[in-house]
Amino acid sequence: MSKGKPVPVSSMTGFARAQDRDDRLAWSWEVRSVNGKGLDLRIRLPSGFDSLEAPVRQRVSARFRRGNFNLVLDVQSAAPGAEARVDPALLERVLVLAQNLATRHPELRPASIDGLLSLCWMRDTESAEPLDADTLAARDDAILATLDRALAALDDMRRTEGAVLAATLRGHLDRIVDLTSRAERLAAAQPAAIRARLRRQVQEVLDAGAGLSEERLAQEVALLAAKADLREELDRLLAHGEAARALIDGGGPIGRKLDFLCQELNRESNTLCAKSSDVDLTRLGLDLKAAVEQLREQVQNVE
Repeated sequence: MSKGKPVPVSSMTGFARAQDRDDRLAWSWEVRSVNGKGLDLRIRLPSGFDSLEAPVRQRVSARFRRGNFNLVLDVQSAAPGAEARVDPALLERVLVLAQNLATRHPELRPASIDGLLSLCWMRDTESAEPLDADTLAARDDAILATLDRALAALDDMRRTEGAVLAATLRGHLDRIVDLTSRAERLAAAQPAAIRARLRRQVQEVLDAGAGLSEERLAQEVALLAAKADLREELDRLLAHGEAARALIDGGGPIGRKLDFLCQELNRESNTLCAKSSDVDLTRLGLDLKAAVEQLREQVQNVE
């Protein structure tokens, strides 16, 4: 069976807007997403449309895995001559409440007229005739269909940004592999240099007549040489780099796995610097740590 086409890498940042109308209402959706550890939704719906929250959540979670989402539905009357008006009874109740609060809490800033009015306005979004259940269901379906278009546009934008992000990630991985290869060449000469230095130190100890047997000194030399061996760290660096590249090539929601690999790359880079006894190798280790950190910063944008 042939393999399917890889799913693109997606960014977690995007914006989309979609609108539609019928003979009674005009509505629009604005959807934004930014980086997030999980899937977090903030949904703002007009009064009377609260029943849409559950299907909105289902639609977003079916399409996306990570990101902080802000979804706003705006509904206006499409009927000619319909306009905003203030609910007088509600305004009276709000004024009484504001006066009571001002009396009990004089430290509070006085309420402004525009602030009070913002709580009390309403729109003639419906005619005097109540809508039957079928009409309400058809209206909700139409509004949700508009949301589907907005989510599809947002998905396209996140994938477009994800393609650019994937190229950036590959560039950082190339840098990490190059630095690791250079570190391998330097590390290959490190054991010989260590042995030469230890021979001089051992001879100085023997010449001074210290009470250490040659066998014990040989054991110490072997122990130090083993501690300075960087082959495992360098092999793991290359393996983690290959694993990260395979994830990017495979695509999909890979952000969490890439973040884990960045932690492992950073761990091996730290060990390399700690075990290095060569100035040039230590510099390469620091450059490697910086490259891993740059990779990690970009990975935070991956879904």
